[in-house]
Amino acid sequence: MGSSKFVSGFFGRNKAVFVMGLTALCIAATADLFAGMFLGTMEEYILLIPGMMVLVYSAIGMRGNIFGAMGSRLGTAMHMGTFKMSFKQGSVLRMNIESAIGLSFLISLAMGVIGWAVVTIFNFGSVNISSFVFISMLGGLMAGFVLLGVNLAIARTGFKRNWDVDNITAPLIAAAGDIVTMPMLFICAWFVLHSQEKFQYVIDILTLLLILATVVFLVIIFTRKILLGRKDEARRIIVQSTPILIMCLILDIIAGVIIESRTPELFVVPVLIILMPAFLNEGNALSGMLTSRLSSMLHLGTLRVSRFPGWEAAENFLITYILAAVTYAFIGVISFIAAMAIGGPGEIGFLKLMGVVMIAGMLTTTILNILSYYVAVTAVRFDLDPDDHSIPLTSSSMDLIGAAVLMNVIILLVL
Repeated sequence: MGSSKFVSGFFGRNKAVFVMGLTALCIAATADLFAGMFLGTMEEYILLIPGMMVLVYSAIGMRGNIFGAMGSRLGTAMHMGTFKMSFKQGSVLRMNIESAIGLSFLISLAMGVIGWAVVTIFNFGSVNISSFVFISMLGGLMAGFVLLGVNLAIARTGFKRNWDVDNITAPLIAAAGDIVTMPMLFICAWFVLHSQEKFQYVIDILTLLLILATVVFLVIIFTRKILLGRKDEARRIIVQSTPILIMCLILDIIAGVIIESRTPELFVVPVLIILMPAFLNEGNALSGMLTSRLSSMLHLGTLRVSRFPGWEAAENFLITYILAAVTYAFIGVISFIAAMAIGGPGEIGFLKLMGVVMIAGMLTTTILNILSYYVAVTAVRFDLDPDDHSIPLTSSSMDLIGAAVLMNVIILLVL
């Protein structure tokens, strides 16, 4: 009787999380399926431009980090009653929009430079730094503006309908980031491949203009006067977020390096390429959902900062395990169906594929539960805003951990 009360009470308390969370995660997984199928058709560009897989996965990670953190801040503002659907200067929404644009400029530039250096150091091939930065910046910025619109749509709908956006923003932004970022990067890659031999100077000029735009935007943010004695929240977010985002960028690039080093082998088993974006996005989305909830609880005082997770955190861990089990199984099934539809999954059967996805998925979930809690708590201990730091750090860590776990399970069971 006691256990049945516990179960009914647990699911009753968290009904909204399961309904909204699972819906968002399944929508995200289905969307990521198309991103994976698109990636599978881009073999020519991936192999012709050294480091493209490094750039793809770091760009996807950064879009999710910047706009996932923005969604988490807006969710916290809704919980605390400070959010209004207003674009006036000094409003919560306006400050978050400005900071997201500024960080998109800055981190896209850093991604191009650091990514090029890593590709060169690891000897993946020769690529012009201007071309690499151009793909990173223009592709990242185009994707960023689309994701800004997605974030605003989620915030507006959630605010009007009184939803807890902490349960839906992370998976939807992560999925939208996968769908939008890949085509934008490959459009820029197509332009580079067809222009660099005769018109490299055009790429060089456009790259310089993008860098100049970055400098001008940041100068405007950092030199403007603060209105009505308020803190410039956009400036604070950029200053506090940049170091952690650079750290996260390095983690995402390492994740990309892990995948890049095995890219030719993965294309032999097409279903693995198809499921890769959905699998990595799942870890990203689950960590984003968990850290969003933990951040809001810490702001509201409903989660204590302690050395070991208490019952409030443990309940959220259990929620995450249940969400993960359902959605990883869903990813395995739809990836296999998609692979069959476009020519076959390669040398792997359905049961083996499900074994790979579920073993790697549940190992990843265990790590993300522990990591999410301690990152959020550590941010509070150092008097930092967990909304600014928790999602980027946990998401990028999960990109790296998810890539490492999945690749090792694939190597053990498939390759």
